[in-house]
Amino acid sequence: MKKFNIRKVLDGLKEVSSSAPSVQVGPQENHLIQETLQSDHFQLCKTVRHGFPYQPSAMAFDPVQKILAIGTQSGALRLFGRPGVECYCQHESGAAVIQLQFLINEGALVSALADDTVHLWNLRQKRPAILHSLKFNRERITYCHLPFQSKWLYIGTERGNIHLVNVESFMLSGYVIMWNKAIELSSKAHPGPVVHISDNPMDEGKLIIGFESGIVVLWDLKSKKADYRYTYDEAIHSVAWHHEGKQFICSHSDGTLTIWNIRGQGKPIQTITPHGKQPKDGKKPEPCKPILKVEYKTTRIGDPFIILSGGLSYDTVGRRPCLTVMHGKSTAVLEMDYPIVDFLTLCETPYPNDFQEPYAVVVLLEKDLVVIDLAQNGYPIFENPYPLTIHESPVTCCEYFADCPVDLIPALYSVGSRQKRQGYSKKEWPISGGNWGQGTQSYPEIIITGHADGTVKFWDASAIMLQVLYKLKTAKVFDRNRSKEDKGNADVSDEDPFAIQIMAWCPESRMLCVAGVSANVIIYRFSKLEVTTEVVQLLEVRMQYELNDMESPDGGGGGGEQTAALPTPGASPQTSGPPSHPSTSSNNSDGGNMPCLKVRSTPLKQSPGYQVDLVVQLVWVSGEPPQPITSLALNSSCGLVVFGNSNGLAVVDYIQKTVVLNLGTVELYGSNDPYQRQPRSPRKTRQPSGGLCDINEGSATSEDRCKSPTSAKMSRKLSLPTELKPDLVLLSVCPPRGANPLDHRDNSFSRSRSSSVTSIDKEAREAISSFHFCETFARKGDSTLTQCLYVGTSLGTVLALALTLPPAGEQRQLQPVIISPTGMLVRLKGSIMRMAVLDSTGSQLPPTFESWYEPNISADGEEREKVRKRRPVSVSPSTSQDLNESQYAVVCSEKQAKVIALPSQNCIYKHSITETSFILRADVVQMSQGMCVACFCANGHIMTLSLPGLRPLMDVNYLPLTDMRIARTFCFTNLGQAMYLCSPTEVQRITYSQDTCENLQEMLGELFTPVETPEAPNRGFFKGLFGGGAQSLDREELFGEIASGKASRSLAQHIPGPGGIEGMKGAASGVVGDLARARIALDERGQKLGELEERTAGMMASADSFSKHAHEMMLKCKDKKWYQF
Repeated sequence: MKKFNIRKVLDGLKEVSSSAPSVQVGPQENHLIQETLQSDHFQLCKTVRHGFPYQPSAMAFDPVQKILAIGTQSGALRLFGRPGVECYCQHESGAAVIQLQFLINEGALVSALADDTVHLWNLRQKRPAILHSLKFNRERITYCHLPFQSKWLYIGTERGNIHLVNVESFMLSGYVIMWNKAIELSSKAHPGPVVHISDNPMDEGKLIIGFESGIVVLWDLKSKKADYRYTYDEAIHSVAWHHEGKQFICSHSDGTLTIWNIRGQGKPIQTITPHGKQPKDGKKPEPCKPILKVEYKTTRIGDPFIILSGGLSYDTVGRRPCLTVMHGKSTAVLEMDYPIVDFLTLCETPYPNDFQEPYAVVVLLEKDLVVIDLAQNGYPIFENPYPLTIHESPVTCCEYFADCPVDLIPALYSVGSRQKRQGYSKKEWPISGGNWGQGTQSYPEIIITGHADGTVKFWDASAIMLQVLYKLKTAKVFDRNRSKEDKGNADVSDEDPFAIQIMAWCPESRMLCVAGVSANVIIYRFSKLEVTTEVVQLLEVRMQYELNDMESPDGGGGGGEQTAALPTPGASPQTSGPPSHPSTSSNNSDGGNMPCLKVRSTPLKQSPGYQVDLVVQLVWVSGEPPQPITSLALNSSCGLVVFGNSNGLAVVDYIQKTVVLNLGTVELYGSNDPYQRQPRSPRKTRQPSGGLCDINEGSATSEDRCKSPTSAKMSRKLSLPTELKPDLVLLSVCPPRGANPLDHRDNSFSRSRSSSVTSIDKEAREAISSFHFCETFARKGDSTLTQCLYVGTSLGTVLALALTLPPAGEQRQLQPVIISPTGMLVRLKGSIMRMAVLDSTGSQLPPTFESWYEPNISADGEEREKVRKRRPVSVSPSTSQDLNESQYAVVCSEKQAKVIALPSQNCIYKHSITETSFILRADVVQMSQGMCVACFCANGHIMTLSLPGLRPLMDVNYLPLTDMRIARTFCFTNLGQAMYLCSPTEVQRITYSQDTCENLQEMLGELFTPVETPEAPNRGFFKGLFGGGAQSLDREELFGEIASGKASRSLAQHIPGPGGIEGMKGAASGVVGDLARARIALDERGQKLGELEERTAGMMASADSFSKHAHEMMLKCKDKKWYQF
């Protein structure tokens, strides 16, 4: 991806910085901190993948092990056991999985792919591996069948031939069923590809073969000829046997089902059109859509089940996809939310020749997995325990928190459990195989996802599992039914006006703040009590970027103290709308003051959980929509929320419900603005201003540089007033992106929505890209610590604001918060991504916080003194700062990182992270051995740097190409954990900690558990006497090399896989892996020795009995003459 180097323009203005990626130490001070983190504490590996398999294409179930396998169009394989037992594997070729077949109760799985390869997976290890592969060269695979307890796999091809593969050796048999031999003269034309193969449940020597054209052949494997042929004039999609082996059913492309007796040659004994209208005059019913699959399952008591997908009549336009269950005279049509990919009926027995006793149907949809209970009236569905609803609405942003307060997950779970739907089946989830891992990792982890429909979901991600805890619908705050006049004027984002762009969360105080795409910020408090809010509190803020002759750039009092909590008219031209009555929406006659969404005016019933405390909306200014919010932060001990966009920043006091500060970015600099911004008079005409777009070198490539990480999936752009649409210009300020917690949003909705901006020569509009609240030395040379807010901009500047807070208690409600800009701290190349403060020992000083309290009990509220606390830091906790002790400010931009000593403000360490690319996400994280900076770069590299020395500790080229979704959702968190969305429906978790990589093998669940295979059904006395019952077949004798010879070498090539013990080497690294391998090797050796011992004992016993019998015979015959025999 070519990046537009806008920064060349600014290089002359910036401080000279070395381009060499080396660490520079300032000579002025000797900052010797013993760094405990070393490069051998880091190792990168994938841990688990959660979510719904993206674009599923095939499914299989092991009825004894109770394991479900799903294959996808990208060659991925997902295996599901009991809730919490999941596994992800990937075929290297990336070809679509067309079919899956379990070797039932053997711990193995066969996959057939669209590139005509067949693979055997070993599931007896925690990370399954391929044991064998077979690549067909001359034929295309269309269907596979592996009979229960057989080692011979039938493979049907597009040419209509059937080949046999030994699943133990993965060698082809010389036995081939050729299409012309199968149909002989019954058809003049080629019968088409093989669409079905299965053996007669009662006679393994008879094989049914379905060809696409409508011909079905019953093939006798021993005599190598067809016994019967059944012809129908409609194409076949699937075939299913009755368990007694005397009848089978076919589904056809005209929506009919035909039932045939195996000895009845000419016509089907019954033709059913489940969804066809039956004409009265006895004619054929109207054709329907194809029935894609049918299953025929019998029960001991009562009628058989016929279950099918598809087959709806053509006149049901807009009808949702359906699964039809026919049971006796009743037909149930079950509507699905998405198209059906495949379905499987789960039965009590794995034996095809016994009564099937179906109890559930697993339906794989394009975007969901549904399991239907067949045993209950009304066919209710089972409650799905897997985390498959990540994509319910597209994910727009994520945050990941490891090592949270221990009471947080139970609190979220208790409010979330009340949100569950009713009406599920009462039975246990039927996919229950495998065992959980023996994880030692016990700290709580939470993932928060923000979605396009305005929902926010909290997930418990502890110990490599994922479970939804609680779901918050932020759209409830707004009126959904907007009037027609409003629509043209106020609807900023056409598709998803409620989409979440950024989230800020304080786990200790449980305060949550979300910024939406329609330039709104909502502040939530957590409560365990239900409450009805009569009027939703609302603040409206005008953020405008004016730079004209009438105002000096430092209009807000020369960058001095802005003491007023309530805006004074002259203080700043863009101060807030009327805070005097914050609870009412502005009904200003000036059409320019419209917010993008209308806050609801009716009372809002708020369930336990997150309850809205305050809504802040940016309003249209001079007829132009507000700029998207690019950064957001909250601090619960100060009671402040701060947000910024390309115009400036606003600080909101959510305790007093007022705007404390509303400043343009330029005004933050005061008189020390390093950029020579040329004032211009305001324009009369409404034109989109592209900021930098009039720079010659910028105009062509600014679009590349501003591509949004969201633009991949989320084309939810912001619409402009109609007269602006012809010449859209992208604001080239937005840094190329992603890194700051949620920095995707500048461009996630990347059409320019400029307010009345004056074009500035050379400089782009400087957007606010990140914030950090801290208790530090506000000014150079200070000796006391002050509450501060660091502000990072898209041009690489870090500015400090000192906060003066009223005393806690009643005073906090009444006295204003005072904010004083204290000037610039440091400048870096590229947009500022992340800031943090370390104490003199190099441990992180997290922002102060207020502990959570129940907000809906007023008595407590008055008596409660606010206690400001720090988050506990697990490594070398800082004692209270002595005045002479220093601190370190860590600043990371898209290009480089710097460490600044405080209060001297000298840069003591600097590291150029990347020259050719840019950072998408950077986080200052706590490892168990110390602090580090973790970075994810647009070229796919994941890097860590030590603190405070900025030594490179790890640099792994993890992803060859970063797609925009990954850029938008990637986050690091403490203790070496990270995550991103690898597809629209799946979360991939990775670790960069050596400890976790070593323990991973222990933490992963076991898929295979030793289970006894159920006993085969009894043949019964009369069936045994008269030759009834199941006929077995010695397949080895028939298909082995002796009987059928070798297969043609050019037909397919065998590729040995890395599976087995060899596969284990990749599955685990470190001591744990070695132990596991040794244990498995010993087990296998012990097993073989045990078998040998048993065999020897058996041979000795038979030798004994033989000698005994021989001795008895000799005694009996000793005295007899020859003629007496």
